[in-house]
Amino acid sequence: MEPVSALVHLDSPFINFRDFDFGEGSHGYRWVNAKRFQLSSEALDDRDVLAALIAHPQFRDTYDGAGVQDWPRHGQWWLARITPDAYETVDAAKAIDVIGSWANQHGDVPESLASRLRQEIDAPIRKATSSYLLGQLPDDAVHDYGPIHIDYHELVLIDRAAGTLTLLVAADD
Repeated sequence: MEPVSALVHLDSPFINFRDFDFGEGSHGYRWVNAKRFQLSSEALDDRDVLAALIAHPQFRDTYDGAGVQDWPRHGQWWLARITPDAYETVDAAKAIDVIGSWANQHGDVPESLASRLRQEIDAPIRKATSSYLLGQLPDDAVHDYGPIHIDYHELVLIDRAAGTLTLLVAADD
């Protein structure tokens, strides 16, 4: 089976912190992008699913506003340097803590944003049958114009019951 056919891109909801009133605080030019995929019904193990994600055209996004391009980059890294082994298994508590700590690093977020993060980020994390966090990549994995983000966190959520995969990227501009 061709790895790319294991996933079908569904949508890419985007949460921009600038859309919420922080009052005296700062939105910090932060955002969360969730790329959601339908997972093939064939029984692939998680490493094969991660390989299918890495091979998928939607993975070629540097999150710099250029969108998905036909280039060998993902985030701030060379695509070829990202393998399934670059992802570490994390439980739901750890995944929620990564996003929550990042979101609240400059103080509590407005309740309207916190509610949206709970609904669109925390709920899928809790439902996932397995969760992976992109680990630290070596310095030479950084591509020719990266890094462009100060904070960058990437999670992959596999939900076998729903037959979905969600790639979550939480970062700043």
